[in-house]
Amino acid sequence: MSVIDQRLNDRSGSKCELCGSTEDLRIHLTKEEAISLDNSVLVCTTCKNQIENTTPTDPNHWRCLSDSMWNENKPVQVVAWRMLNRLRGEGWPQDLLDMMYLDDETLVWAGATGEGEDEDGKIVHKDGNGNILKDGDSVVLIKDLDVKGANFTAKRGAAVHNIKLVWDNADQIEGRVEGQHIVILTQYVKKTK
Repeated sequence: MSVIDQRLNDRSGSKCELCGSTEDLRIHLTKEEAISLDNSVLVCTTCKNQIENTTPTDPNHWRCLSDSMWNENKPVQVVAWRMLNRLRGEGWPQDLLDMMYLDDETLVWAGATGEGEDEDGKIVHKDGNGNILKDGDSVVLIKDLDVKGANFTAKRGAAVHNIKLVWDNADQIEGRVEGQHIVILTQYVKKTK
């Protein structure tokens, strides 16, 4: 067990910090950076899969947020806020959001995924074929691209794995091509999986 695993287990009492389950605990990152106690939450597989949208969201499972939203640890507050926003169409999550308080810095952190935005104002990244892109997707370049500042051309057909979305610009993603970290316009890529 790593030091972070041990510290998260100590902080959470070896329970999911959202629903309280003691079964099959995993780390969930709230920011795209190295794992630390300040950006991680210990969650069960059920919570993790629903947070990451690998299974359909069960609104009743998330009634546990009425307790966990008051957790003193900011990463737990961030995930609670994000899930309440995702589920606010159910009615009861909006009541909890109205009661919840996050300081300005934590609110910006929580909103970084676009979870709290209205669908009309939400930034959506789409590839050249109109497919929605998400962090971690793989894409293929559909055009040769001259890479400014790196003096090479990224060739059509080059695969870019584990992309990162530029959260404030729907037309840009980041990824590695030929070992270089570059910004790519979404209109020149095609999602592969």
